[in-house]
Amino acid sequence: MKKKGISPVIATILLISIVVIIALIIFLWLRGMTEETITKFGGKNVKLVCGEVMFETSYSDGTLYIKNTGNVPIFKMNMQIDKGSSYSTITFNTAEDGWPEVGLNQGDGLSIAIGSRVENGDEILIIPVLAGSSKEGEKTYACEEVYGERLLIE
Repeated sequence: MKKKGISPVIATILLISIVVIIALIIFLWLRGMTEETITKFGGKNVKLVCGEVMFETSYSDGTLYIKNTGNVPIFKMNMQIDKGSSYSTITFNTAEDGWPEVGLNQGDGLSIAIGSRVENGDEILIIPVLAGSSKEGEKTYACEEVYGERLLIE
């Protein structure tokens, strides 16, 4: 009986290549799990800055009023409209929306006509979006919903 098998050299090459491939997969997986840090105000993580954002919102006769009452400039705003069974998100960041090009600085306020986008009974959530710097340049970061302000449209 002649038994044939893989030569030791080929077996060693296969084992080494399998280990290298597994190590590469683990490296890429771990690299994808880490986020790039966006900083603001000379190195402070933008996620922490979200807690310092202060603004006031109100709604009257189809117009949304926003005023930045804090010390953190707000680059743009996201508005989530909850219609009960569905929701949509609108970003205010252009002159067409009535949003200033440089964002909403301390003490600034504005009004945006949103009457055609919402109905009575809708709930809207206004979420600030901040601009910061990263290794790749300027980036934006949408704060979490807990830093937003809710309004009921009546």
